[in-house]
Amino acid sequence: MKLVVQVKLLPTPEQAAALEATLRGCNQAADLVARTAFTTGVTREYDLRKHTYTVLKARGLGAQAAQHVIKKVADACTTLKANLRAGNLGPPGSRRRTRAESKPITFRPHAAQPYDDRCLSWQPHARTVSIWTIAGRLRGIAFTCSERQLAMLATHRKGESDLVLRDGMWFLIATCEIPDRPVVIPNGFLGVDLGIANIATTSDGNRYSGKGLNAVRRRQRELRRRLQAKRTKSAKRLLKKRRRAEARFAANTNHVIAKRIVTEAERTGRGIALEDLQGIRERVRLRKPQRVTLHSWSFAQLGGFIAYKARRAGIALIHVDPAYTSQQCWACGHTDRANRPDQAVFSCTSCGFAEHADVNAARNIAARGVAGWAVSHAA
Repeated sequence: MKLVVQVKLLPTPEQAAALEATLRGCNQAADLVARTAFTTGVTREYDLRKHTYTVLKARGLGAQAAQHVIKKVADACTTLKANLRAGNLGPPGSRRRTRAESKPITFRPHAAQPYDDRCLSWQPHARTVSIWTIAGRLRGIAFTCSERQLAMLATHRKGESDLVLRDGMWFLIATCEIPDRPVVIPNGFLGVDLGIANIATTSDGNRYSGKGLNAVRRRQRELRRRLQAKRTKSAKRLLKKRRRAEARFAANTNHVIAKRIVTEAERTGRGIALEDLQGIRERVRLRKPQRVTLHSWSFAQLGGFIAYKARRAGIALIHVDPAYTSQQCWACGHTDRANRPDQAVFSCTSCGFAEHADVNAARNIAARGVAGWAVSHAA
């Protein structure tokens, strides 16, 4: 299993200036390679190397840096083609798609730059790194991280690391390859219903309210609206400063919820059953005021956090069909839209069973998890 560890660099002003010049130089070189790819129609990494490697070396890039710049452009071209095929940039002839197809890919001056072990070396015990820059090799750049992250870097780091400049701070994002723990045969499943009013509800009856997160999002939307209306330099500076605040808050909330769910499943020896919510934004039809809430709902992130934490703990994880889980009675199996008179209440019209609607749905998900596991692991 691959995980990433983000450490904060603590460069001196001279080191920071060299790192910034390196990012700018690499991304200017990436723009040059992208223009070459656009004009020649060549997007494969090997073929791009023939056209641009010598030019990049002449601009002062090291051999490995030049290779990484070319690979970065080739990967960006592949991503663009995939988005065009999938229709993510609109139908043929649309303004957005035409704009994407009519000009070369460009890179931000401070876009992340990948490094491998030939141009970046770690000294975990000293908490320093040695890194290639356009100004030469910089040695002894200090970094800070938690003890757990440091242990992971020392034992499991493998592959590339990305140099990132974010809000005036420098980071290295390192890839760590952690061996998977064997999955323990579950003694039942803990069902998890994902929602908006309640971010997550378990079949044990634990509900994690989305009230606080939704309030933060509404406040951030209103703040953005007011600042955008001002259109002053100070308003733009504040917008730039706060642009990731909501995302950080949502990610932290999802991490806390995922950890609690996985801990409960591990403590009771159960697996975790989640809804398969792929394509929900395309399937669900909502009134216009509700669309903002749905499209800002980070259910995919929460599901991903639960999945990787479960894998690290050796907990079985299964995704089930979510159809009618909110309308089906967990006690008798009767399915009817009338069973759900409102968002929070479930009352079966057949047997009279009553429960919080999200808890009932989570129990149905747990039952489907048991059935799905039995089918997929039948002897």
